[in-house]
Amino acid sequence: MRKMKENACNNKNQKKNPGFLLSAVSSNSGKTAAACGLMSAFKQEGERVCACKCGPDYIDPMFHREVLGVDSENLDLFFSDAEELTKNFIRHTEGADLVIAEGVMGYYDGMGLDTVRGSSYEIASVLKFPVILVVNARGAAMTLAAVLKGMTEYVPESRICGVILNQISGMLYPRLKQMLEQTLQRMNHSEIKIVGYLPKADPFVLESRHLGLVTPQELQGLKLQMQQAGEIANETLDLEGIREIAERAEELKWQQEDLKWQQRDACFLKSSFSADKAESGEKRKKRIAVARDEAFCFYYKENLEILESMGCELICFSPLRDKQLPDGIEGMIFGGGYPELYAQQLSENRSMLMSVRAALEKQIPCLAECGGFMYLHEKIRDREGKEWSMVGRIRGISYPTGKLVRFGYVNVIPMSETCKKEWLPEGTSLRGHEFHYWDSTENGEDCMAVKPDGKRSWSCIHAEPGLFAGYPHLYYPSNRAWIENFLKCR
Repeated sequence: MRKMKENACNNKNQKKNPGFLLSAVSSNSGKTAAACGLMSAFKQEGERVCACKCGPDYIDPMFHREVLGVDSENLDLFFSDAEELTKNFIRHTEGADLVIAEGVMGYYDGMGLDTVRGSSYEIASVLKFPVILVVNARGAAMTLAAVLKGMTEYVPESRICGVILNQISGMLYPRLKQMLEQTLQRMNHSEIKIVGYLPKADPFVLESRHLGLVTPQELQGLKLQMQQAGEIANETLDLEGIREIAERAEELKWQQEDLKWQQRDACFLKSSFSADKAESGEKRKKRIAVARDEAFCFYYKENLEILESMGCELICFSPLRDKQLPDGIEGMIFGGGYPELYAQQLSENRSMLMSVRAALEKQIPCLAECGGFMYLHEKIRDREGKEWSMVGRIRGISYPTGKLVRFGYVNVIPMSETCKKEWLPEGTSLRGHEFHYWDSTENGEDCMAVKPDGKRSWSCIHAEPGLFAGYPHLYYPSNRAWIENFLKCR
């Protein structure tokens, strides 16, 4: 099979990555199935595939990495401005033959009911992606032409170049393809190609992943399933036509790195040298323990990368299986995940609970968000109503509500004087999002979570010397001063 052309631009501040963005009319149209099938198919062809996911989604990137073996990253225009998004994208996709980005919700759906801000469309426009629509064609015919007309002409430059028909048979596909392409041609949209279909088949059925990647056996089963999905996609999708669309991706231009930030980071790292190594000039890397297993698996790639860039050595450990924290640590991070599903196992690992509790009593700095925040509570109540003892640093209980409690993007604003002094300077904020079915009797009152439109807000965060914990998932690069305060603790 023909390989993708090597990336080439004459200008060092220009870069082109063959790639495309997969989107749809709405959620539950088959984007994820199509994305996974395509990633698997192209990987089986020997392509170096790089994945992206629009929006604040941990699960899909984790799925890409763990099941498909494809490096993945989030694309988000709430957390990053256009310039930062472009730089992060360029770094992430270095050396890729093909970039496949999966959109979020419907193509034009943004942060509010009446805006495209933060939508897949806006991301495609910033990164100059051609777009392939995944359309659920089950039980439809000419209506599909109306849908394509509306999606294509809603804005002057939709960037839509291709269509994948989902949930149809191989027998029906040739007739639908012919009808739609003839109709598109009459509408003066001959640039839009129908590039295949996905049948209703078991390999493309992804059950609810709320349970996460629980066991190695399940992981192996999913890997086999995705291999089968890739084999089917190779037969039902026009991979060569999709490659041609990917080549329509335009060159990206960016400015040189801001030297002020480089200088600031250099100064910060210099100040982090230990006294006993200062004379030799050897850098002391801060050892940060990062909880990482089935119960704590939600981390933005950029969060970990910025810590490493600021001189941290990240030591992964398992609160489920390890008996104690790693030796010689100077900070702890407990990310989001599913502690409620592993409450008994976490509770019965008494030595780890005691190790974490002792570290907190010594004021070893700690960041804990969502699932990590739950782990620091006195107890977690499971779905059956049984309560399991946890670390006990937060004097309260995390309990199930049976519904989505708080959802969407937030700006985390400091409220208490302690928070302003220790963590977030007055007048600044930290960006994040919330998505959880469990709540707490003690959510904290040191910050206020404010929706981007300013219409809703609620108290959150326990901000104390050496501790910043609450339900919001945080995007560290949105406030460097906050990260520096974490690393300067103690």
